[in-house]
Amino acid sequence: MLHANTRDNQTETESIELAFGLMASSPTLGDPDYLKRVQASLDSTMPWIGMYIAAASAVCTLAMAADAFIGFRSKKYWLPCKYFSLNAFSLVLLAVAMKLPVDLTSLDLTSNDKLARLSSLYMMSTAMNNFMTSLGSTENNDIVLNMAALGILVITIAANVYIHIVQILSSGSMLYVLLPQQMVSSALMLLFLATLCSVSLMVPGAKRCIGLKYNEMHKSVSNRQVEWGRFRSDELENMVKGYWVMAQTSSPQFVLARSAISSTLGFWCLFTAAGLVEARISHRLLYPRYKVDSSVFVTSKYRWSVGWILNIQCTGVAIGTIAPLLRWFVASWFKISEMERKSFRDEVKVDKYWTWRLVEWRDRSLPFQVQSRASKKLLRDAVRFVLNFCIGVQILVVLAAKLVLFLSARFGRAVLLCLRKNERPVLAGAHVDFSQYVLLLDGEPQLPYKILKNICNEADELIKGGEKRQPKNLIQLLKKSSNFNGLGRFDRCEIPSLHSQEPPNCWSLPVVTLTAISVSLLNFADEKANQLMVCISEGLPIVKLIEETLDSSGELESVRKTADVVWIGAEVYRKWEDADIKSTSVRGTTHKETLQNLSRLAEKIVTDFVAQTRDILMQNPLNWPARVISANSMYRISQTILLGMGDGENQTDDELFESISITISDILAACLTNLVQVITLKCHRHDIKEREESVRRAAILLGESKEIFDILQQRELPCLDMEKAAKIDEWRASLALDIENPLASSSPSSSDSSTTV
Repeated sequence: MLHANTRDNQTETESIELAFGLMASSPTLGDPDYLKRVQASLDSTMPWIGMYIAAASAVCTLAMAADAFIGFRSKKYWLPCKYFSLNAFSLVLLAVAMKLPVDLTSLDLTSNDKLARLSSLYMMSTAMNNFMTSLGSTENNDIVLNMAALGILVITIAANVYIHIVQILSSGSMLYVLLPQQMVSSALMLLFLATLCSVSLMVPGAKRCIGLKYNEMHKSVSNRQVEWGRFRSDELENMVKGYWVMAQTSSPQFVLARSAISSTLGFWCLFTAAGLVEARISHRLLYPRYKVDSSVFVTSKYRWSVGWILNIQCTGVAIGTIAPLLRWFVASWFKISEMERKSFRDEVKVDKYWTWRLVEWRDRSLPFQVQSRASKKLLRDAVRFVLNFCIGVQILVVLAAKLVLFLSARFGRAVLLCLRKNERPVLAGAHVDFSQYVLLLDGEPQLPYKILKNICNEADELIKGGEKRQPKNLIQLLKKSSNFNGLGRFDRCEIPSLHSQEPPNCWSLPVVTLTAISVSLLNFADEKANQLMVCISEGLPIVKLIEETLDSSGELESVRKTADVVWIGAEVYRKWEDADIKSTSVRGTTHKETLQNLSRLAEKIVTDFVAQTRDILMQNPLNWPARVISANSMYRISQTILLGMGDGENQTDDELFESISITISDILAACLTNLVQVITLKCHRHDIKEREESVRRAAILLGESKEIFDILQQRELPCLDMEKAAKIDEWRASLALDIENPLASSSPSSSDSSTTV
């Protein structure tokens, strides 16, 4: 055994000697300056890495600045997060921007090195403060994942900072300038992380509570909703404003911004910014004392880029401090209004939504099975102990936040009361007090008058913005007729069907088919066709919105897509089913021949498809390809026009074109009677993420529709309920028009409304 070990040692010694011999014999490895040259080559890239850090910091700074700009412009002084939120992208940017604090090998030789390491820590804390409210608009599962990723990043940074500090201090070096500030900033960063964890635990409970209140308020408001057929703009405006107040005040980001946690984070963020200012001033004053120790080192390994890092991150801290400070001010402002009506005991009461998630976890059963009763009891008790401890910590955090908010409100009470002397309830329209629509969590103070006024003013601006975008050309088209008779004339029951089942109609398909026919007619001025195209292009987006909103089941989705295909072909390419509707190959020398050509082409498409298809799914017309559905519509409408012409009847192109335009006007007018229902449905959304944007669209749509409502008020509506009014086939059945009045048999100049097309 001893002999074998001796032989192994000899072999190892020979290998080492051989390696050194190779190094000595190599001219490159044997060069004493080789390692220095390699290190110098590697260090030459560090300034560009520094610029990469500066670029990541600049993107974070610009995102925070954009959120601040948007908040000020919309008068949301609590500054919601839109561009700088807690997500994977922002975490990656922050990880890049935090390279200096996690660099354990850097000695921070220059003044800028030390300050840049410190500014990185302060920027991380400021960034965490900024995207606090974004937790409200994040799904519960995503909150857990994002907070876990953020926690790993922050803890890693803090651990590296403390390791770096310990190693420098243990070496006995004089390079301990700003090390106390680094320790404090790292502690603040961990404090902000703990506070964000507290907020993330509060978010599910707050969403649940505010959601229940929204549903109850919606039930109350829905009992007063405007009925179909009543086109009163003032009633709709009050309803939209009420839902806008509900959407704004129930916004999870706004709920978090006005919570007690915002006051704590704002206070500590101010302390953070002041700490960075103090560090820059004091370090510039104290650094000459260490000139002897640092005289050996002339430059940073990041060289000129470290200045960019420092300046950009300091700018980021300055800009990022705006949002937390304003949220602190908003939360304090809200609290002032009820300070006299609440006792101190009420002020420090912790509501259930703060601990709802933890209590739910504590009281639920174990997520896995344990056979032994003793083991299950032990494990259950351990889980309850840990969660009870977390609940206690959560309560302490909330109490501390409430105390900070209480003291802040006390301090600012005198100033803010001066600004609120002339407050009064917000009244608009028919003396509606919109404060009744404000949704607040339990224990929250009432919304200040100016905030509520800004919310109502924003709704007014949206409605006025819609008024400026009213579809003038569509309105002119609607004024061409005064009834809905065109719905009964574009498709006659005498036309033989090409299949045992007819695909149902949607509002847009006959409109675009009639438009394609009108473009194909002979001898009419091009400006008329172009004007009709402009009118339809203004009306179709509204029609599509109505169809998509009212067809919640998606039953007519294939028919709506067919209408889109037909419209694109007619508007952009002046084609129908790849056939040029302006060419002589499709149209004849007369409009009758044009219609016959279109009818034959459409009939061939449908009959060929029916003859060749044996798939059982295709027996349902809703499963037909768009090309076949559009051909079926073209066949029936063109045949209806031909049937109405009769043999020997002479009608000019202009008259036929005007007749088709009036029919399109009737169909569009009937469709637009559903705008009241669409605006109502757009106001209410269960999904809290889509609620604000949906009400915004409803307010703009209301403004766009005001003149349309004035036109519809002058028309007599059929006896339909709200559900039937959404379907064109139900309209056709209810009108009970004389089937002997076909589309082309009437003249636009006729005084009889039953024969006007």
